Amino acid sequence: MHELSDVTIEHHGAVAVLTLNRPDSLNAFNSGLRMDFMHAISRINADHNVRVAILTGAGRAFCAGADLAEGFTGEGAAGGQQTEAMLKTEYKPSVMAIHEAPKPWIAAVNGAAAGIGSAFAMACDLAVMAEDAYLYQAFGAIGLIPDGGATWQLVRTVGRKRAYELIVSGEKVSAARCLELGLCNRVVAAEQLLEQTLSWASTLAEKAPLAMHYAKKSLAFAEEHDLASVISHEAALQHICFDSEDAKEGVTAFFEKRAPVWQGR
Repeated sequence: MHELSDVTIEHHGAVAVLTLNRPDSLNAFNSGLRMDFMHAISRINADHNVRVAILTGAGRAFCAGADLAEGFTGEGAAGGQQTEAMLKTEYKPSVMAIHEAPKPWIAAVNGAAAGIGSAFAMACDLAVMAEDAYLYQAFGAIGLIPDGGATWQLVRTVGRKRAYELIVSGEKVSAARCLELGLCNRVVAAEQLLEQTLSWASTLAEKAPLAMHYAKKSLAFAEEHDLASVISHEAALQHICFDSEDAKEGVTAFFEKRAPVWQGR
């Protein structure tokens, strides 16, 4: 098994907390963090005992983006072709692993979520931000464009005109403004960020896992298809849910006036 050094995984019952752990570099992504991150996400997604995952950063920031010291300076600095390959083979799999995960991921955003860090925060299904946290499309400041799926997330959340404004202006979008724009679900005091996120995640972990999984799949499908197709897709997913052991348990528990015991099958 791959040994993790730049991320940590902690378990709190059915909730796993994945922490980016390069605090001295504001959790900027270098090759080591990219590799650890991919392995950690896969490990959490494959763990059937984990029903909800939290992504956060150690120290003062969620993630400052890519480590420019690795990408632009010194021996081995990446060129355009290398960067394209890196985005496709290292960043993309991690974004897609969160987006397509069979369980919900919650971003607990502390401090800056900049560059690729903002893309990972937005890739999560839900987001809680500290009052002093912000999202920042930092790319334009160094002559680049957003990547890691950030444009896909932004245009679907805030619309094309506002998305373009956030990109070209380089605005540091405060937590309060993110809440207004629909870029996060909740804003909490900085010192309570992980506590509040864990509390919410623990509540969600008590929900029916198949229902959470297929609701996530249904929303992803709905973003890309017309109404008629979505209704048919919902019906197919409802078929799966209706025939599950969990649905039978849910109905039984309802009539017996007790909390259901979900098995995820």
